[in-house]
Amino acid sequence: MENIRYTWKLEDPVDARLATLEPMWMVQRDVFDHFLVQQAQKQGAELRDNTAATGIEFKGDRWQVNTSNGPVEGRYLIAADGAEGPMSQWLGFKEPKRRKGVVLEAVTPGEEHTDAKFEFGMVKNGYISSFPKGNGCSFAIATFRGNDPNDLEKLVAEYAEKSGIPIGTCKQFVHSLCLWDGNQKLHTQNAILAGEAASIVDPLLAEGIRPAIATGVKAADAIDLALAGSVDALETYSKTINDEWGTEMAWAQRIAGAFYRFPGIGYKQGIKRPAATTRFGQILCGQLRYSDIANTIIKRLSGGLIPGMG
Repeated sequence: MENIRYTWKLEDPVDARLATLEPMWMVQRDVFDHFLVQQAQKQGAELRDNTAATGIEFKGDRWQVNTSNGPVEGRYLIAADGAEGPMSQWLGFKEPKRRKGVVLEAVTPGEEHTDAKFEFGMVKNGYISSFPKGNGCSFAIATFRGNDPNDLEKLVAEYAEKSGIPIGTCKQFVHSLCLWDGNQKLHTQNAILAGEAASIVDPLLAEGIRPAIATGVKAADAIDLALAGSVDALETYSKTINDEWGTEMAWAQRIAGAFYRFPGIGYKQGIKRPAATTRFGQILCGQLRYSDIANTIIKRLSGGLIPGMG
């Protein structure tokens, strides 16, 4: 997928094309999850389906995870059970700041969707996205600042219907988002947090898959080092994630603050510029970091408030 359309309150459209070497790839989540499970099994992982964790206990030098199908033990524990999982609280970490997100999954037989769409203006302090999925599409909505005063379910349903998708054909899901909220300790006794359980979610784009994969790889490396005898492997993991991701997420927060303070100006001064989509693609592909462009973006957005600037 290479084409993107932006709108402001369903008007003032901007059509853009990703110019990066790697376009966006769309995949059904169940297909992607199954692929990941298969890759893990090839490396020796054991899948225990339909097995809910009911609690944890630290026993001498290892963790015991109690489940609906009996206990499981291991020397180290990686908590990667998402925004709504209980593992981080069981390990004694502070309660994360959760925000509400809503997803509509629509199936439109005979109609193929090819473009990604982003709508600004309909939702305060956030946006609505639409991504193609074969003969359907996925609408998502979330807010990134303030106290979430929006009726998100109503807004995303309204957007879907105005996009020609009858709400009766959609499946709606309400879920939590744990956006990055500052550097934090991500390890404890023989255990570490990864993915959204560690609030590793972009506070500007609400992107979670890429940082989840990155933290998963680093978590595995840390456990490998710990098993080999490194006494500070888990502490180093926390420091690495905070240094590499935390700094970037802090810059993303600053950009989000500047944009959503005056989103109408942000749309004109930022989104409508051809360079915006190029930078967006480069960030997602890892060719640029937020720290590379944040000062320029914030200056441009702030300049739009002052006559003669921008």
